[in-house]
This record gives sequence, C-alpha cells and structure tokens, in this order.
Amino acid sequence: MKMSTSKKGTFISFEGIDGCGKSTQVKMLLEKLNKEGIDCSLVREPGGTQVSEEIRSVLLKNREENMSPRAEALLMTASRAQLTKEKIKPALDMGFCVIADRYKDSTLAYQGGGRGIDIDYLLELNNFATYDLDPDITILIDISSIEAQNRANINNPDRIENAGVEFQEKVRNLYIQLANRFPERFLKIDGRESIEVIHSTIWEKTINCINAKK
Repeated sequence: MKMSTSKKGTFISFEGIDGCGKSTQVKMLLEKLNKEGIDCSLVREPGGTQVSEEIRSVLLKNREENMSPRAEALLMTASRAQLTKEKIKPALDMGFCVIADRYKDSTLAYQGGGRGIDIDYLLELNNFATYDLDPDITILIDISSIEAQNRANINNPDRIENAGVEFQEKVRNLYIQLANRFPERFLKIDGRESIEVIHSTIWEKTINCINAKK
C-alpha cells in the first residue's frame, strides 16, 4: 500500500542508531524553525502522550525477563498509533511543521534489523498504526556502531541501549536498506560531518519542502 504524506503541514522524522547525534540536530532544527517564525511541533518516540509515555516505561525498563521481539514491536506501534492520532495528525492539519525524534522507520530498523522480524509484516503493522501516514522527509544520520558507542555518554542505558554494538550494527544496516528502498523521502547524511554542516544540509532540505507545500 502506498503511504501518504500530509497535504497541509510538513512532517519530518529523524532516524539513526543510538549515539548518532540525532537529538542534537532535532534541537537545532526546532530552534531554526522557531527563529524563522514557522509554526512547529516536536514529538518523540516512544512517548509523547500520556498513554504513549506509559508504554515507553514498559518498553525501556531494564528487566531480568526478556521481552518478546513481537511484544516489543506491538508496543512500539501501539505507542505510535496514539501519538499519531492525538498529536501528529492534528498538528499537520493545522499546517504545522512536525518534527519527530524517531517514527515508523525505527520499528523497521530496531525490531526488523535488530530483532529479526519480517520487514514486510512490520510495514503493514506500521501503516495500520499510523493511518498510512508517512513523513515528507526522513533524515537518517548514519555512523558506525563503534563510533556511536565511542560518542555516547549514557550513564543509565535503557533496555534497548543495553543491547550492544552488534545489535546496533544490524539496526544501522537496516536503516541503510530503508534509505535505498525509499529514496523519495530519505535524506542520508554522513554523521562524521561537523554539526554545523549537517544542520545546514537538513535546513536546506526542510525549507525547500516547506516552501513547496505553500
């Protein structure tokens, strides 16, 4: 099924393995949009609503019992379904630029690439959870899992951050496959570039997309 993008607002998602520098670029883009007087909204995954935050706590809590990969995928998409209906779709309908710190591709990369669940099944599950909504732009900040680990400064890693370098490399490889599969919306950026260069590239892509929708 062909996934759709919003006809009004602009929807931008950020993706990448843990430690890639994604959150820094999310913050910089949000600040730039605010400075330019563009109405925008920031959401994160998993989370963003009361229901989604409760699901987040279950997903990320370190526990002795192993969580089933299928349970993990279903919880992720359940959180996303609530966030999409309650926050993302209304903001886009009002013409806002919505920035998502992770969205549907995270499930494909982490539960597909990392946990080994069938990608085509996850695509259908994602489409159901998101009402077939697809970002206008998906920004993938790509670095190796070793470099990401060296950069990361995480004092209390959550359950997924604790999965290890090999897991993160599987996730990265799936992200690259997704960028090749959906080139019309993916912008793959070398995460080894400077923060300023990465921000400049993201801003140019973002403002061009916003202007094209006017």
